[in-house]
Amino acid sequence: MTTENTITAFSLGPLHHVQLAIPADGEELCRAFWGGVLDKPAVLAARGGCWFRGGGLEVHLGVEADFRPAAKAHPGILVRSLHDLAMRLRAHGHELIWDDKFPGHDRFYAFDELGNRLEFLEPRP
Repeated sequence: MTTENTITAFSLGPLHHVQLAIPADGEELCRAFWGGVLDKPAVLAARGGCWFRGGGLEVHLGVEADFRPAAKAHPGILVRSLHDLAMRLRAHGHELIWDDKFPGHDRFYAFDELGNRLEFLEPRP
């Protein structure tokens, strides 16, 4: 049996958005953490949650009835000026967990106001 190489007509691009779970009535805590609020389309607004946009990425926060923060699963968000972000998060009381085990990148983990794990990373020059 032989395997043929198949050429496909698609390619993966950058992420449009990531979605994290939040509990009902968690929107205000999310606004405090994420900042710049997007208007959700009216057809989706009735579901609760909120959306944020910055640097070409959207973060959608959707209500889950049996919400549990994502302790392991997480988005990996590329950042310019990672150390500036670290200072801002620390100034607002967030603990950072630095991790130097990702080759070619500086990175740390933080948790949003609801306990969801987030990874922020920046390529080294």
